[in-house]
Amino acid sequence: MYKPSFLQRLLGSAPTHPGAPSRAAVRSARRAASICHELQSQRGEGSGAFIAREALAAYQSLDEPALEVFFSLLVKEFSLDPEAVGRSADAYRKDPSPAKLLHLQRAVESPRQELFRRLNMAPGGIGVLLEMRRRLLRGLADHPHWAVIETDLARLFRSWFNRGFLVLQRIDWRTSALVLEKLIQYEAVHEIQGWHDLRRRLQADRRCYAFFHPALPDEPVIFIEVALARGMSAKVQPLLALGSPVVDPASADCAIFYSITNPQEGLRGISFGNLLIKQVAEDLGREFPRLKTFATLSPIPGFRKWLTGGTGLREGDPRHAELAALLAKLDVPDWFKDKLRAAEILKQLSRLCAYYLLYAKQDDEPLDPVARFHLGNGARLERLNWLGDISVAGMRRSAGLMVNYVYRLDDLERNHEAYARERRIVAARRFGVLAKDSLLMRGAARRRAVTA
Repeated sequence: MYKPSFLQRLLGSAPTHPGAPSRAAVRSARRAASICHELQSQRGEGSGAFIAREALAAYQSLDEPALEVFFSLLVKEFSLDPEAVGRSADAYRKDPSPAKLLHLQRAVESPRQELFRRLNMAPGGIGVLLEMRRRLLRGLADHPHWAVIETDLARLFRSWFNRGFLVLQRIDWRTSALVLEKLIQYEAVHEIQGWHDLRRRLQADRRCYAFFHPALPDEPVIFIEVALARGMSAKVQPLLALGSPVVDPASADCAIFYSITNPQEGLRGISFGNLLIKQVAEDLGREFPRLKTFATLSPIPGFRKWLTGGTGLREGDPRHAELAALLAKLDVPDWFKDKLRAAEILKQLSRLCAYYLLYAKQDDEPLDPVARFHLGNGARLERLNWLGDISVAGMRRSAGLMVNYVYRLDDLERNHEAYARERRIVAARRFGVLAKDSLLMRGAARRRAVTA
């Protein structure tokens, strides 16, 4: 059993200062950490599984103040020993044998990773660890030192959730009610308005697929909704309409991926999208040989926010006044229902959106998260769609604009490599033309070509 030091016991009994966690919170966190230390010291599998259950129960009983203390203890007491790493490295330099290499590899692995492996021995362990990472991600801004814990969990999840463990399942009306309820609950792109809406999304000309993990049999890891259509869809409302006619799927020549949702916040940053889209496209191609195009109809969630504050234009710049006038037009309720007003806005807004998709960056990657996802998976930026989503959310996110990304299976690897190595965006030429004519390009330095 792990025993805290005299100083730690003393601190645990000392009066707390304003803003510090209560003694009860410290005691609860210390108890959970103590059980984790005991779990680390176990050698027997049976006793280890029992203590793992005890450790998980202790962790799940912690309230928010105690959680903060517990995470700080995970940083302080389960991190690498720099001196041990140094000694192992010195020993390997003197004798680069397999045995010394193995010793060094063990020395450079955080003790937290072994702790998390042992916690995963308990029933439901992986679900608790996913919830742990979710909490860590939400708290990183205020507790940046927690990043080492989050990184350890992410490294393990990339191994535990690799393609070899994931099972692709088609979801239809015969799927268990529990999973169908999860779809309604989790859908994050186009909200499902109850059972009638879900039923329409699962009819003959629609498909829904999800990856499941054996340890989470009723929890979709990621799911995708597909419409089988004639031609590449430009607007999402017809796809979502409850009364839309059901077409013969055998007559479709295009599969439209109109919603991709990763419901597990604890798996944020661990990508399954390329695997899912590629396998779904291959399965659909075998089922419906007439399908020639596999494309998304995607939101542009960061565009409106970027317009209002991220373009970098300063007051006094004539372009700033021009942009402000455009934003004022977008603030008029139902502006898009006035054809004359919408025509005035169309040209300017489309050009700015093309600029945003090609040139607005975050650490050399596209600022827009959906663009990062699809381009990183090897898709091609194909077409901008005016008033593609006129829902309240669509107007708030991107003034109604949507975009098609095309997945050409033969080009995915090449496009992915171009993006990964050079951050090169593969896009239809029309995007470069539109961006060049945007107000933001006036007087700007010549941009590196990114379209093809």
